[in-house]
Amino acid sequence: MTSLRLDKWLWFARFAKTRSLAAKLCASGLVTVGGAAPMKSHHPVRIGDVIAVPQGRALRRVRVLALGERRGPPAEARLLYEDAAPPLPLRDAERAAWTPLLQEEPIDGA
Repeated sequence: MTSLRLDKWLWFARFAKTRSLAAKLCASGLVTVGGAAPMKSHHPVRIGDVIAVPQGRALRRVRVLALGERRGPPAEARLLYEDAAPPLPLRDAERAAWTPLLQEEPIDGA
């Protein structure tokens, strides 16, 4: 097996409690694979992909190490990925994604 559905991998890796919640997470656009936000839950995930997924109040960026064959215990799920970067608080992640089009200048009061 060279790839696995994104929603299934998120469920196997225990980033979502149920597979239907994993599918909703994918459809919301909050999950990115390689920097792009797939809007379909059947997007293929391959070994080596970097996935960004919100978890609690942080954005986790993980590298896929294995695809998995089942949803096992948490110790088994942790073998499917490694952290690609330290977790980023969601507010900082939202700020990093926003780029101003024009330089904001302070308004002088008269």
